[in-house]
Amino acid sequence: MRFVSLTAVAALAILTAAPAVAQDTIKIGIVVEATGPNAEAGVFTLNGAKLALEEINAAGGVLGKRLELKPEDNQSTNPGTVLAFSKLFGEKGIVSIIGPIRSTQIQAASPTIAKAGIPTMIGGTDPSLTKVNNRWVFRGRPNDSYSSRVIADFGVNTLKKRKWAIVHSTDAFGSGGMNALTASLKALGITPVLVQGYTNNSQDFTPVVLAVKKSGADIIGTYMTNSPDVGIFAKQLRQLGVSADWVGSPSLVSVTAMELAGPALNGVHSVADFTPDASAESKAYTAKYKAAYKLDPDVYSSWAYDAMRILARAIGDAKSTEPEAIRKGIVGIQGWKGVEGTYSFDDKGDGLRGYNVVRIDNGKVGFIKHIDFKD
Repeated sequence: MRFVSLTAVAALAILTAAPAVAQDTIKIGIVVEATGPNAEAGVFTLNGAKLALEEINAAGGVLGKRLELKPEDNQSTNPGTVLAFSKLFGEKGIVSIIGPIRSTQIQAASPTIAKAGIPTMIGGTDPSLTKVNNRWVFRGRPNDSYSSRVIADFGVNTLKKRKWAIVHSTDAFGSGGMNALTASLKALGITPVLVQGYTNNSQDFTPVVLAVKKSGADIIGTYMTNSPDVGIFAKQLRQLGVSADWVGSPSLVSVTAMELAGPALNGVHSVADFTPDASAESKAYTAKYKAAYKLDPDVYSSWAYDAMRILARAIGDAKSTEPEAIRKGIVGIQGWKGVEGTYSFDDKGDGLRGYNVVRIDNGKVGFIKHIDFKD
């Protein structure tokens, strides 16, 4: 983890220090977890954004200009996120921003984004983030009103399980996911036997695991924010003899989680907005990412890649870098096939309405099926 954190800092430093190739560029900011407990995710995020940037510039840029990426480290914290956004909003020439993937960080920065009035792509999946009267946030991933429906449907109708324990982070993402999953299960006539929260970056999940064991649940549904937490929870779950099925949010299939958990995640199902075998676009992206970075891609890189391409397309379609024009360009994107899925934006800023169901076996993620919703 330490090595990766240093790599993230180094990558950010290189991007920040590097002069623009051309004097006249279009500047896009990115708020990234370069330091702190989620720095490994920051490496993937920067990789995805950089890969898209390089491809766009190699194809001639946008409006005859090269794109320039301006990163700011949020230190993996809410206050750091607000500060990073403030710095970018204060920098001359920034026309749009790629924000963080974590809902709690977006929730903290939302008032700052609304005040600045600059189009911002977000990766947070808490459904409320696009419903707080902030017309400047646009989601580059499907929200959790969809992930919860897929988790519930797959667990109940495919795995045939009815005794559910829900384990969730108590931050905005985890609480929002828990509420959505509880509602989705209720629609299927099920009340969970346990709903158990925990604090991010916990080092010991023994009390949570024992609560799950005592509940008699035959399936666990999780909304866990940070990949290291997934790794610790998975190991302790198996060490304490809990063999219940498990269907969770996309953090289960992050590279970090699978490396930390090892065999403890074998047989676990997850919903994932990105998985390499879901589409021709995701397969092509996986090949390009591996060639560029000698790493397997995950959701941290894939959504940032799509976010950069969406912004470039919106600016090109609008033929302008003015905020209102870019906003109109994003909302006008309909039926565009990205790595994460097919985007059709609504006026609230949501573009995707489906998830993949995947299974982990021997450290590999196997694609099962994709489920899309109309609403």
